[in-house]
Amino acid sequence: MTARPRRPGAGRPAALRSGVPLVTMMLAAVACGAPAAHARTAEPVRAAPAASAPATSATACVDRVYNGMTQAQRIGQLLMGGVSAARPSTTDLRTLREHHVGSVMLTGRSTAGTKATRKVVDGFRGQADKVSGRRVGLLVATDQEGGQVQVLSGPGFSAIPTALTQGGWSTTTLKSRAAGWAAQLKSAGVDLDLAPVADVVPSSLGTRNGPIGRYYREYGHTPDTVASHTGAFAAGFKQAHVMTTYKHFPGLGRVIGNTDTTANVVDSVTTATSSYLTPFKAGIKGGAPFVMISSATYSKIDAHHIAAFSPTVIGKLLRTQLGFKGVVISDDLGQAVAVRSFTPGQRAVNFLSAGGNMILTVKASTVPAMAQAISDRMRTSAAFRADVADSVHRVLLAKVSAGQLSCG
Repeated sequence: MTARPRRPGAGRPAALRSGVPLVTMMLAAVACGAPAAHARTAEPVRAAPAASAPATSATACVDRVYNGMTQAQRIGQLLMGGVSAARPSTTDLRTLREHHVGSVMLTGRSTAGTKATRKVVDGFRGQADKVSGRRVGLLVATDQEGGQVQVLSGPGFSAIPTALTQGGWSTTTLKSRAAGWAAQLKSAGVDLDLAPVADVVPSSLGTRNGPIGRYYREYGHTPDTVASHTGAFAAGFKQAHVMTTYKHFPGLGRVIGNTDTTANVVDSVTTATSSYLTPFKAGIKGGAPFVMISSATYSKIDAHHIAAFSPTVIGKLLRTQLGFKGVVISDDLGQAVAVRSFTPGQRAVNFLSAGGNMILTVKASTVPAMAQAISDRMRTSAAFRADVADSVHRVLLAKVSAGQLSCG
């Protein structure tokens, strides 16, 4: 998300279908039948690289699980849905379960603390699909940056200062504190933080930068400071075995409008060789498992597509030039104003066709249309089927790294 200031917020859904009971806490009163069976596809297995060079056993495990999946289950792995961290909607959870959604994001604001959050998360995990008798666990994510962007608080969670404050600490201090914040998320059942913000906001722009500077979400005003401190944050999280997401590639620090609330946000400055890409380059070199793509347009890189729909930004710049091998996740494609001119189905297909792997939507009601559009395109395009296969492999490898998938 480009900016989620502290106010009652949107949810981001998810939960896979297991064909069995619903979440014991939230879904006890909802009667749901098992979805109809889906035909399996005959797509060839293609083991995609993950964020940190998985062992042969991991790729073999992913191949085995992939081959055992229905097409609907594979499509579900490409979706991260949002669910309110405070009051999960039973309707949203049912929608996500029925569409095999493989990842969930806790959204809005919850002051319930680590233990209560863990109970909610454990409920979601009970909905995960099984493939050949083996559960393919959910990836559970949230926005836990600090300052005005901290979804989870209450007993067991620290109050995290803004990234700009964090950027004033030594990298040693930041790494140590980040490890503590990550351990809190781990105890609450969270696998993935949609942080750190790797955008560089020039001091001359400051709070006029709507998505980042306005909320002090930047670690500093120079590429080197942001690179060193996002690296320290990520290293602390890695130490505590929680994955991180560098965002919002190729950077939202030089725009005015916020893509969550504004259409046609354009960066007319950043180039494919800009020094403002330094934090992303450093993160990739350090083994970043996830990179989130911006929904702004970068006129000096690809003037014809927003970054999330740009093969030039994702395929050429991020994958080829910078060598990123992990999971490319979108910024919100559910209710962000930046993508409102596209149907939900177009958003999903455009992102995957451009080289993206995981579609983030904060609006559960968009999931059926997204899944259907992906399925429809798979029927007509061999190239798109190959893109889907590649993406599912990357997501499953991330789940192995998170401890949510094992063939042992």
